[in-house]
Amino acid sequence: MAILHRATLRPTKLELLADWLPAQPWWRNNSVTDLQKVASFRFDDPDGEVGVETLLITTGREVVQVPLTYRSSPLAGAESGFVGAMDHSVLGQRWVYDACVDPVYSAVVSAALLGGPGQADEFVDADGRLEPSPLSASVTVLRGLPVADSGAPDVGGAGMKTHVPGREFDLILFRVPDLSGRMQGPNALLGTWPGQEPPVQFLAGTPRTG
Repeated sequence: MAILHRATLRPTKLELLADWLPAQPWWRNNSVTDLQKVASFRFDDPDGEVGVETLLITTGREVVQVPLTYRSSPLAGAESGFVGAMDHSVLGQRWVYDACVDPVYSAVVSAALLGGPGQADEFVDADGRLEPSPLSASVTVLRGLPVADSGAPDVGGAGMKTHVPGREFDLILFRVPDLSGRMQGPNALLGTWPGQEPPVQFLAGTPRTG
C-alpha cells in the first residue's frame, strides 16, 4: 500500500512540472500555464524507500502520462531524468525523477506485468491512523495481446514513446496515451478514470529473450 501524508509541497508537483515539461520533446508545444491533474496511480516500492506515482495531466488539449519517482537523496547516474527537488513538510527534501530512468519503476512495473503486485492501495496518515484514500484511476494488466505491426500507427502518437530499461521486459511507455482504446501487446498496463472509457494503455511489455 502507498501511505500518503497531509503535507505541504514547495514547489507543488504541477509547479515542478511546469518548469520541466517544456524541454520534453513529447510535450508537443502544450502550454504549461493551466496544468491540471486528471488522475494518478501508484505502485509500491518493496523496500519502502521510493515513492512511485504516475500523473495524468492535461491543459485541455490532450492527456499526457508523467510517471515520477520521489527519493530522499539523489539517484546516481540519473541526471538526465532529474525533474527537480521539492520540500515535503513531513518527509523533508525529495528528489523527483522521470520514472523512466529509475530502476525501481522498471522493477515494480515488470513485477505487475509478471502477475505480481499491481496498483497500490492508497492510505492517508492522519495522526498515526491510516485512512483509505479513494483511487482516481483503476489500473490492470492484460497479457497475450497481439504485437503491433511495425507499419501500424503508433499507439499514443508518433514519436510519443519512451523506452524503459528493464531486466525481464522491453518496456515502452506511451507518453500520450491513445484514448480510443487501441492496445498493443503482448503485455499491457492499462487503466480507466472517471469520464474515460474504454480502458487506455499506458505501457507495453515484451519479454526479453536474452
